[in-house]
Amino acid sequence: MGKKLPVILNIEEFNKILKHTSKPHHKLAFKLGFLCGLRISEIVKLKKNDIDRSRGMLYIRQAKGKKDRYVPIPAPLRKDLKHIPIKCKKRSLQAAFDDKVFKAKITKNVTFHTLRHSCASYYLSQGMDIKQVQQLLGHSRITTTEIYLHTNPEAIQKRMEEIWK
Repeated sequence: MGKKLPVILNIEEFNKILKHTSKPHHKLAFKLGFLCGLRISEIVKLKKNDIDRSRGMLYIRQAKGKKDRYVPIPAPLRKDLKHIPIKCKKRSLQAAFDDKVFKAKITKNVTFHTLRHSCASYYLSQGMDIKQVQQLLGHSRITTTEIYLHTNPEAIQKRMEEIWK
């Protein structure tokens, strides 16, 4: 039996969610999911000493599979890092996300983990190499990351239009 494609949010939908988010620690958590591809469990475990400002990296400790990894801190996040540690547990963060999705009138069936899927799809659509996305997400096998190659048919459509001009 085949695998279902993950539901993803595009950048416009993500920005609508942020527009309805007033609490700075919620906004940071959502950005960490979408911009860094972090799992909700990784976000709530972040501590001040996990921020390596000199290298521009976040240290993700003991993630899924008991693996550590470094994740680059994208520019839109740098000023928000003062809100680490996040003042929420997983359940309340998911509830806050659900509330903002509802307020943003997004009808897709999404969870907080959708931000991670959306991150991978977004970076691939922007031309990031699949091996880089694999490393960002901390996937052991490239086949796990390859599912995101199929979530962006718009990129194929755009390329086909360029070819047939």
